[in-house]
Amino acid sequence: MTWQKYNGESIKTSIWDAVETNILKEIDLGNKLKVYIGTDSQIKRGTIDFATVIVFLREHRGGFMFVHKDKRTHLMGIKERMLLEVQKSIEVAYELCPLLEQYQVDLEVHADINTNPNFQSNVALKEAMGYIMGMGFVFKAKPESFASTTCANKQVQ
Repeated sequence: MTWQKYNGESIKTSIWDAVETNILKEIDLGNKLKVYIGTDSQIKRGTIDFATVIVFLREHRGGFMFVHKDKRTHLMGIKERMLLEVQKSIEVAYELCPLLEQYQVDLEVHADINTNPNFQSNVALKEAMGYIMGMGFVFKAKPESFASTTCANKQVQ
């Protein structure tokens, strides 16, 4: 899985090493971090583009993020696509969880799913919430899911 920084620069090391390096750097600078992971997707000309982000927020000092993009040509319904977004986020969260726990960095997993039943994505809300919380992660959906709704969304446009 290839990752890049927000500016497009490729991350040459494993995502584990890149996250750990940045956590240590921020600790040395006296910053308290919180991590948010989210995925968004868009359908373009028969292809589904996905972007997964790891957002690092410094308490009262801004933040930065890492991005992974991929594509699928298999078209799917809205519920399947929403749950695939959640799966992509959980895979990253699960991989990084031991590292974040080691450095006592709080983690939230964000889903680009609307809590309002009038929106199509709501069909996946219960399953997504159960999936994320069942894995032991803090779950946020729209309007609180900025990692997926805003950060990842900007990467798939």
